[in-house]
Amino acid sequence: MAYRHGLRSVELASVRWDDFDFRTGKLHVRRSKGGEETVHPIGGREMRALKRLQRQQLAATHVFQSEREAPLSKAGYQRMVAQAGRKAGFKWRISSHAIRHSCGYKLANDGQDTRAIQHYLGHRSPVSTSRYTMLSDARFRNFWKD
Repeated sequence: MAYRHGLRSVELASVRWDDFDFRTGKLHVRRSKGGEETVHPIGGREMRALKRLQRQQLAATHVFQSEREAPLSKAGYQRMVAQAGRKAGFKWRISSHAIRHSCGYKLANDGQDTRAIQHYLGHRSPVSTSRYTMLSDARFRNFWKD
């Protein structure tokens, strides 16, 4: 979810079950840092995985929980990502925010419009989003029809 929805660590930790509308396949994304709130579509595989998780948690309010069944903390999520990076053998430190950046770069490389990426990630300013599109050659696709 962090990657697919470009969530910051605090945003991921605060996702609640009532943020989802499984009937319409939507996720209400509450952004931090004064970001713009958005509504994202939920894909079929993602929805099925979430429903499975919800059945396992029964009375939980938050989607992501610690081993003690408390809401996952921002720091707990960040540690989990860093540990996964070490276990995967990365030579550099993997951060939870790198996952958010990966989402932005993926969308830019797919040729998505800068404004759409801005709203998807909840950026107030297009300047924050431009970093993703500056490195993508997708923005030049279809400039010329030869």
